Amino acid sequence: MNIRLIIGNIVGVLVVFILIAAGAYVYYQNENYIKTSDAVVSADMMPVVSTYSGVLTDWHVKTGTDVTDKDVVGTVSDGTKAVPVSTRMNGKIIKSDARKNELVQAGQVLAQEADMDHMYIIANIKEKNLKDLKVGQSVDINVDGDSGKTFSGTVDEIGYATTSVFSVLPQQSSTGSYTKVTQKVPVKISINQPSDKVLPGMNAEVKISL
Repeated sequence: MNIRLIIGNIVGVLVVFILIAAGAYVYYQNENYIKTSDAVVSADMMPVVSTYSGVLTDWHVKTGTDVTDKDVVGTVSDGTKAVPVSTRMNGKIIKSDARKNELVQAGQVLAQEADMDHMYIIANIKEKNLKDLKVGQSVDINVDGDSGKTFSGTVDEIGYATTSVFSVLPQQSSTGSYTKVTQKVPVKISINQPSDKVLPGMNAEVKISL
């Protein structure tokens, strides 16, 4: 038999084998996991707000300061009355806009704090995958800000409405015709022991085990 024909047959068999193996792998992944890169790191946040108008005579925090609930972080005075500025939860100051001796108004946001000890992922999952999704399923998480690690997590909450419901502008066609668009539902996923490199707002990729 011609050597070229033999080599051609071997290559053909290998190609078929590779295609079958690749197809089997894709099928296994689709049947056993839900994957998406439409995910972001989140944390519960709370603004630090002035409740009084006047001069910010004291300001004790900056970005990165750890605080606890009801910590007094500043004082606002109008010359006759001094009113404390307090935090409203345990967390870390992730943004501070205030400066000592500046004029502030009642209701003005002076800083933003976040609960960095209980961060989580909000992943937008396609509606067709919801039938297989359950609270308590384990999740592998990769965060762009710490790409060398895979974190474990758990499905905590499954949303009761699609992301489009909360859009500022509803999805409408200018021509009056309807185009079906795959909808996504937000899913909250806990992160077990995230590293210091993981921050709110970072992109993430999740793989949920079914």
